[in-house]
Amino acid sequence: MNPTNLAIEIPAFAINAASIAFLSPAAAIFLLSETLTPQVIVAFGFFKTSPDSLCEVAKRKRKKISATKASHPPVRPGMLSPMRTVPMSINRPPYAMTGNPGPAVSSNVRTDEEIERMRLAGNAAAEVLLEIEPFVQPGVTTDKIDQIAHEAILERNAYPSPLNYRGYPKSVCTSVNEVVCHGIPDSRPLANGDIVNVDVTLYLNGVHGDTSVMFLVGEVDEESQRLVLETRTALYNGIHAVKPGEPINIIGRTIENHARLHNLGVVREFIGHGIGTEFHSGLQIKHYYDPYDSTVIVPGMTFTIEPMLTLGSPACEMWDDDWTAVTRDGSRTAQFEHTVLVTDDGVEILTKTKDGVVPAEQVLG
Repeated sequence: MNPTNLAIEIPAFAINAASIAFLSPAAAIFLLSETLTPQVIVAFGFFKTSPDSLCEVAKRKRKKISATKASHPPVRPGMLSPMRTVPMSINRPPYAMTGNPGPAVSSNVRTDEEIERMRLAGNAAAEVLLEIEPFVQPGVTTDKIDQIAHEAILERNAYPSPLNYRGYPKSVCTSVNEVVCHGIPDSRPLANGDIVNVDVTLYLNGVHGDTSVMFLVGEVDEESQRLVLETRTALYNGIHAVKPGEPINIIGRTIENHARLHNLGVVREFIGHGIGTEFHSGLQIKHYYDPYDSTVIVPGMTFTIEPMLTLGSPACEMWDDDWTAVTRDGSRTAQFEHTVLVTDDGVEILTKTKDGVVPAEQVLG
């Protein structure tokens, strides 16, 4: 997710993205937050940070900052199984062996041929989510879900994009309850009443397809159900706002307006991104309104929209694994994600099956 030739100049100091690429996400953010102003946007790692949140994402002591009830019991790390293997016959993204994707160099606009391949990758990612659905039950570990997803991805002759991306150890992300994003599948079994986001990205025929949905585990309380449903609505409102010629900040404005209407927080630390031949390319898709984000939407752009909304404060902190982001106040959070294509007159959702089935709509009804 590194912009091409990113260099940030400040008095007597300069940072080049290549010089921090070897750092873990949390370590790099800490370094940058010590040296740069919040007005600087830095993109790297498995996610993008926004200028408003640059100084917010470094690890903090857990403390309550909201009157919203924390999710109980809190999610705690489990044991990790070994990294899963991929047959050599499957085409890999450039970072698969080293873990380092390097700086983003691809265009924000896809060719017609790339778009056709992205449709197929989106189809496959959606199919994998549907295969996972029956297994999201109380007592099933998130590691088991990772195994099922991994095998389903390989069956489609695809590579699980997160695997070894900057050292990420698993094939999907599973974010439970107060985990905002990038939860690492482990030995923790899902419990009745949990909500969990499963984020699937796969690399097929040289392009990536990225999508996620929330699953309700057993009997879920009404407030958590409300959070999940309104987050899905916020995603679709953001998608419907995409039109050629509009500034890209119309997406965040639309999502944030919906969240405020329903008294939900909008996470700012993690945002959507360009996608195509690279897992994360230079485009930044914020889920809140930034009046200075004036990039114009044009046909052929492909990117993810993936709002993360919270019942309490949207402020986040990072676990020691340098991946798992959680709400500081322990309140529950939800996320949905689609990869979309800007067309001549609007937008097309790419992460649906060949038959037009959209997991986010089928899973919750």
